[in-house]
Amino acid sequence: MKQVARMIGVLALAVTSVGAASLRPPVAPKIPVIDDYFGYRITDNYRWMENRSSPKFVSWITKENAYARAVLARIPGHDALLKRIAMHTGGGTTISGVQLAGGRVFYLKREPNEDSFKLHMRPSISGAERLLVDPTRRDANGKHFAIDYFQPSQNGAMLVYGISEGGSENSVIHILDTQSGIESPETIDRCEDGGPSWRPDGKSFFYRRQAKLEPGANETNRYLNSHALLHVVGADPEKDAPIIGTGVAGSPSLTPASLPFVVVTPGSRYALAVISPGSIPESEFYVAPVEQVTDGHAPWKRVASLGDKVTNVALHGDKLFLIAYKNAPRFKVLETSAASPDIAKAKTVIPTGTRVIEDFAAASDALYIRDLDGGPSRLRRYDFASGRITDIALAADGTLTGPVTDPTSPDVLFGLQGWVIPQRWYTLANGQVAPLALAPSWKDDYSAFMAEEVKARAHDGTLIPLSIVHKRGLKLDGTNPVWLIGYGAYGLSLTPALVSRFVPLIEDGGVVAIAHVRGGGEYGEEWHMAAHLATKRRSYTDLIDCAEYLEQNHYGSADTMAIEGRSAGGITVGMALDAAPTLFRVVFSGVGDSNALRAEFETDGAANSLEYGSVKTEDGFKALASVDAVLHVMGRVAYPAVMLTTGMNDPRVAPWQPGKMAAALQAASSSGNPVILRVDFEAGHGFGSTKSQRDAEMADQMAFFYWQIGKRGYQLRR
Repeated sequence: MKQVARMIGVLALAVTSVGAASLRPPVAPKIPVIDDYFGYRITDNYRWMENRSSPKFVSWITKENAYARAVLARIPGHDALLKRIAMHTGGGTTISGVQLAGGRVFYLKREPNEDSFKLHMRPSISGAERLLVDPTRRDANGKHFAIDYFQPSQNGAMLVYGISEGGSENSVIHILDTQSGIESPETIDRCEDGGPSWRPDGKSFFYRRQAKLEPGANETNRYLNSHALLHVVGADPEKDAPIIGTGVAGSPSLTPASLPFVVVTPGSRYALAVISPGSIPESEFYVAPVEQVTDGHAPWKRVASLGDKVTNVALHGDKLFLIAYKNAPRFKVLETSAASPDIAKAKTVIPTGTRVIEDFAAASDALYIRDLDGGPSRLRRYDFASGRITDIALAADGTLTGPVTDPTSPDVLFGLQGWVIPQRWYTLANGQVAPLALAPSWKDDYSAFMAEEVKARAHDGTLIPLSIVHKRGLKLDGTNPVWLIGYGAYGLSLTPALVSRFVPLIEDGGVVAIAHVRGGGEYGEEWHMAAHLATKRRSYTDLIDCAEYLEQNHYGSADTMAIEGRSAGGITVGMALDAAPTLFRVVFSGVGDSNALRAEFETDGAANSLEYGSVKTEDGFKALASVDAVLHVMGRVAYPAVMLTTGMNDPRVAPWQPGKMAAALQAASSSGNPVILRVDFEAGHGFGSTKSQRDAEMADQMAFFYWQIGKRGYQLRR
């Protein structure tokens, strides 16, 4: 790896000077590989890219990045724009990951002048703050570290946290005494999404660990054959007892791609086994007395199979509460016994309704339910003693983070934010909501901005929710810069979140629009399934319909419009680009899925095939081919300007996916519009990226956009 890194540095220096002078991208060689899928012959010109560490691919993508940086460096106004973006994304203290344990409050915090989140603790809700973990103390030689997750013990005295380098998400577990600040000497690697959960003794915890790969193993094996294990603090992790996993005698059955976890709930004598198949929302659940879960022979009782469509489970003493969507597309809450679970006879405590039940958490006296109500969040309380359900009045419409509870305490915390409302944290006691000063108020004033919630009619008559943010009193004359965002996958919703990174654009008279296309979860599982597998194309046709709505209602025009999709949103914007190239001036695909036919052969491909399909079946092949953006790039088409981004450490969407899309577009486009691939060699999928990295990427995107729409002050220097 050191040799690869050294080669990257040398090539970057060599190519930057050439790229700045010529402003031409490097040519990606076409080496055709022909696959036969059920009689359909498909040519892949860039299969050679799929070894991300090969010198050939590293050399090419480094030159691509140098070309992109050379183009971006010539856009005037960029540096001033970066300062404006950094000022607004640093407009206040950011809090995330709040947890309650033993009366203590744990949370990640990033101050306005800081680049990374640090882990803090308060001895009580109103107690004085203390720093526990500062990941920046490990930063050196351009490398940065991030806290991926953490979990306090039930009394808050001990803490497990996972930390990784360069956005890789390749977490290493550390164990900390929260009072003394002393770390246990052992660390545990291969713990991406480790899901640690402490036993009541506070001296041991369950966690998930990936299998150790042999040198030269295919990267698709990274997520296969992981195990849930039990670790005793101070012991050798290599001797930890496996609890669930392939090859573990007595373990519930699972496939190599299954992700097993063991979860313990304070105040309950039971442990839960959770077996996730990957990218679908439901999991399998089992329950057993926690004191008997010490090896692979725990007496697990099945709570729910995949066919029961259960997405989450909460324990309260001997009672099990389940969120399920079987015969309830907007979800329902069921109750059964932990001692003798029987989902067929489970009591429905909250039936399905007009709201989408997103999540819940158990406090000592009640179950708190977070709903999605056509955009904004709602909060309900189910009283354990009386069975009464009440609505909790919130300070504003927006997105609720949480609820955060400790099952042994009545305390409830939650965060709330909107498109133009900075996040604030609140406590809930005796039915009353009160502000919680985890952080000072955000300094920026968003009162000059407004958010509209409208519906765009899709080509099939379906109404697609569309959120639109802009300055109050903005003149709608079709000339405004419009930045349209879409996603549409996995049943995930684009809920209101502060538009701080877009403040310069909005100040400059721009419009930010968020299209809640099908494939997401805004209206429950029906909305998800409406753009899934064979119907996946609706995600991008919905985005096109939303773009046409914005043009028809004079927010902007094809000459002033950009679309952006990240990760699975790369399918949405990539296919919109292929289908309607004249409708947009700029397309942004961030760490985007672009080559759906080959996604099954990247790191997490086996799990994601449940969302998109598998080439192992003819129906799966057809579903994938219908949304493969690389496959649909045609020669001699006047494509708009395109900026793709990737992180070389990305474990989710391999760099060769945006790499293939960039190469295909550069070879095919007849417009002369730039197609650039911006690479961050110290980033991954975006998780763990620093504030500076995010600000720099946003400044590059916005400057690129301003250049392309002809904004004064952003045209290339001659």
